[in-house]
Amino acid sequence: MANICQITGKRTRVGNNVSHSNNRTKRKFYPNLQTKKFFLEEENRWVELKVATSAIRTINKNGLSAVLKDAFMKGKLTA
Repeated sequence: MANICQITGKRTRVGNNVSHSNNRTKRKFYPNLQTKKFFLEEENRWVELKVATSAIRTINKNGLSAVLKDAFMKGKLTA
């Protein structure tokens, strides 16, 4: 999988560099993705996910199982 967060679905976006003379050239905005291992207590195993740093904060706040359950419900994560 390319530059896509497995939890939030964030992906590369396209925009413009705008110079002082208002010339516009295409550029890309990349999500801040990190590959991180999380311990899934329900299955007693480690899970490696490619997630945005904002998703890491959400996992720390709500717990991995709750975030995974929500991602399954929204269709961002498959079995």
